[in-house]
Amino acid sequence: MKRILLLSLSIVTLTSCATLFTGTKQTVTIKTFPEGAKVEVDGLDRGITPVAVRLKKGFSGQTVTLKKEGYEFKMFQPETTFNPVSVLNFIGIIGWGVDAATGAMMKYDPKVYEITLDPQK
Repeated sequence: MKRILLLSLSIVTLTSCATLFTGTKQTVTIKTFPEGAKVEVDGLDRGITPVAVRLKKGFSGQTVTLKKEGYEFKMFQPETTFNPVSVLNFIGIIGWGVDAATGAMMKYDPKVYEITLDPQK
């Protein structure tokens, strides 16, 4: 019985709650007006709008580039905010460190980005 209690206590105090419960990546939807823009994330092709893409979480968002023939390209970084699930780490500092290192301490908000592309001049 003591071993089970010790194991349970160890798991609770050493886990990184946001990493376990919400993961280190998050899906966001990118829409453009007009539709049909090529989406690149950190230089890698991720599809054509409208599209759902998985982004790594972290303190600074990944760079998204939107390109469509006849329109100016646009670059932006989706906004990141504090992930409240991290508060469950209140018992152990190791969990805070793991969540910070993996980026799970943050989340993307909003989850849908609607971007208007400007025609080329």
